[in-house]
Amino acid sequence: MRIPFIAGNWKMYTTASETESLIVSLKTLLADSDTADVLVCPPFPYLMLASKLLGGSRIGLGAQNMFWEGEGAFTGEVSPLMLKDAGCTHVILGHSERRQHFSETDSWIHKKIKKAMDVGLKPIVCVGETLSERESRRTERAVETQLKGCFADMTHDRITAVTIAYEPVWAIGTGVTATPEQAQEMHLFIRRWLYKTFGNDVANLVRLQYGGSVKPDNAKALLSQPDIDGALVGGASLKADSFAAIVKAVA
Repeated sequence: MRIPFIAGNWKMYTTASETESLIVSLKTLLADSDTADVLVCPPFPYLMLASKLLGGSRIGLGAQNMFWEGEGAFTGEVSPLMLKDAGCTHVILGHSERRQHFSETDSWIHKKIKKAMDVGLKPIVCVGETLSERESRRTERAVETQLKGCFADMTHDRITAVTIAYEPVWAIGTGVTATPEQAQEMHLFIRRWLYKTFGNDVANLVRLQYGGSVKPDNAKALLSQPDIDGALVGGASLKADSFAAIVKAVA
């Protein structure tokens, strides 16, 4: 059985004081909730602070991105070893905002996935189609291309540590959400791709998250779908009561 997995992507929001306030509130609100694995992903400057604040709680810590080298003359980048040192267990890779604004390619993301796993970080790998791809009925082709590029040469034993987040680009930060049926359709497509590529055992073990304007009022309908194992939450993760309600929707 796959344990549900809810992760909050704080993006480029929060200050140090807001980070502290949000984490303290989440620890209180989720103290008695054990129905899902829970992760928060603050901005880089607050990872160490978040790690200290999360100590002793059941909430894990992730980062929003990383470079594919352990160290070197790469001004402005953050390495996976730094993330590990800061207390991270997970890292988000391939988010559509990284692809759109920073021209990240599947080959870049592939290198990041491999390096993350080399140092013991668990990747949350994002895939999803644009509005034009969906309207021209190229959704499955677009997502399959991303899956093939990101997981090229991946071994069976390593991919089970990966979480795949299906995030339709047209639903990220827009207030528009894929219907539960649309989301399930694509999660099933990804599950079947895993089956064809890696076999039944892997397909049954890899957790699939949905991301794209997830809120307390739609979380239950989305998370009740058979192939949706959790959510990668954006804006709603910045409010403790909203994020806690999404986590509790798993029950």
